[in-house]
Amino acid sequence: MKAEEYISSGILEAYVLDQLSNQERVEVEQMMNEHSEIRKEVDVIEQSIEHLAVATSKEVPVELKETLKRNSTSSEISQAIEPVPIYLKYAVAASVLIAITASILAFDYWNKWQVTKSRLAELVARNYQYAENLNQVNQELLDAQNSVAIMSSSDFVHVPMNGTDNSPSSFATVYWNESSTKVYLSVQEMEDLSPDQQYQLWAIIDGKPVDAGVFDSTDPSLLIEMKNVSSKPAAFAVTIEPKGGSQNPTLETMQVLGNV
Repeated sequence: MKAEEYISSGILEAYVLDQLSNQERVEVEQMMNEHSEIRKEVDVIEQSIEHLAVATSKEVPVELKETLKRNSTSSEISQAIEPVPIYLKYAVAASVLIAITASILAFDYWNKWQVTKSRLAELVARNYQYAENLNQVNQELLDAQNSVAIMSSSDFVHVPMNGTDNSPSSFATVYWNESSTKVYLSVQEMEDLSPDQQYQLWAIIDGKPVDAGVFDSTDPSLLIEMKNVSSKPAAFAVTIEPKGGSQNPTLETMQVLGNV
């Protein structure tokens, strides 16, 4: 048999997979010694399996190994049933090599797909967070634009409130619209309070304080929308009250005061 025919018979794959009898292995090794191209082909087959295993970092599954062992044609079974043609035996060995290669590639592709799915989920979550952040930034920009429009509008009366003796450095501004009765507050400088306290805005109308709402100095808004004031006030003031506000102002805690 010529070397080319010997290589294409499938016996070399069976040799690499250790599927030959001792006599057949001796024959292959003798052919390898006599023909350098046969030895090179065996080296190529062995390296192909090694490279696949290294490239994918996967070993052939134990279940597949057991299946191959069960499906392997032993000499005892062959003798007990009927002789198996030698060409068929070699063809089976070549098929087994193909099956191992396909299994390794399948496991590699499956793992790559799992990694890809994980990365895709991460990208989707990241893009969702980006969209949320963008929406928040857009809303803050819109709020800032509205605040600037109110502060620069001639429809609003600007009432600066300077600090009292209780807090000389405090300063805030009220924007009151007589037509819409809306009231907005801009806090420029006011100290932070304890968790059980809040600032309360009062509108002084006909000499009586009217509740205009509570607020915190830590509010990030450029303008804080307060309660509407329908009647024209003579002044606005801010006191420190228990959290939630009071029905009547605690005058000794007054922080700022400004005449309309």
